[in-house]
This record gives sequence, structure tokens and C-alpha cells, in this order.
Amino acid sequence: MEYQQRRREQARQTEQAILQAAMELSRQKSFDKVSVRDICQKAGITTGAFYHHFRSKEELLLKGFAPLDRYMEQAMSGYEGEPPQARLGQLLTSYAAFMESLGWELVARYYQQRLGAPPSHSIDRRRYTYRTMVECLRQCEEEGKLPSDCTPEWLSDFLFRHFRGVVIDWVIHQGSYPLLSKLTQDYQLFARLFKV
Repeated sequence: MEYQQRRREQARQTEQAILQAAMELSRQKSFDKVSVRDICQKAGITTGAFYHHFRSKEELLLKGFAPLDRYMEQAMSGYEGEPPQARLGQLLTSYAAFMESLGWELVARYYQQRLGAPPSHSIDRRRYTYRTMVECLRQCEEEGKLPSDCTPEWLSDFLFRHFRGVVIDWVIHQGSYPLLSKLTQDYQLFARLFKV
């Protein structure tokens, strides 16, 4: 591996260590009470290294959901040959498990930060989670299981918006109900309506 590649990989690993440390600490106490120094200590880095990767703790929060796609990729491993319905179910289950693992307070802070940030696209179509959902729905379309006036891309966007709404409701209720069972119930209705 050449020098530049090693440096990029090292930078990626440091950023992941920072994100992981912040998430772990935020499960123990409120994100607002976690300091940059706490994060650096947990990640085993200097504060200079932190500020090399993130301008602030708030910027870290915006990037904090980047591990979702890596988590989803690992969760979907081994499901490649499954029917699209099973893959969509696994995608949903993994999404709910990830959000619940962060806890409602950290998810709430993330959405507060997003609402205060400059406008951006709601869903990045290059993300693994989105591409996987489109791929599943495209297979459903090929099998004649989607209405002809609904594209896989439109349905993926619809599902992401709906699931995000359920997550926000879960946050409003301070995590007082299990997110997975609510999302599963909604997905079952979606599957019946669209015959997926």
C-alpha cells in the first residue's frame, strides 16, 4: 500500500474511532454532557486530531450517522440471495436496531442539528441503504409486484420519509415504545398495500 493510501486509511480509521467513541459515550450520558476531551480520551487521540477531522462536536453529530450505512452493509451480508421481501425486512429491522442502539436523545440531537443546518437533499441516493432498498424494490417491480405508476426510486423515497417520521415520533415519545415493532407493523401494512 502506498503512502497516500495508508494516510487515507489511517484518517478514515481515526474518524471512525471518533464517531464510535462519541456514540458509546452518548449512550452513557446525554450528548450535551459529553465533551470533546471525553471523546478524544475514549478514542485514544489528541484534541488536535479531533479538530483535524471535525470543526466541532456539532459537525461530528451531522456525520455521526455515517456509520449507519456500514452497519447496514454488515447486517445485510448473507442476504444477497434472499427474496426481496426478506431483504427489505432485514433492512428495516437493521435500521430500527441501529436507531435504538443510539438512543432517542442522540437521535433527537441529530435531527435538531439537521434542522438548523443549511438545506440539503433529504436522501443521498449514493448511500448503501438507499441503493439496497431501490435494488429490492426493482426486483419486486420485475416480478410484477409493484403498481405500474410507482417507480422503485419513488417508493424508496416514500419509505425513507415514512421511516424517518416514525423515528421522529419515537423521539417525541422519548423512546417509550420499541421502535422495531412500530416499524415492522407499518412495513407489514406497506407490504400488503403494495403486494410486496
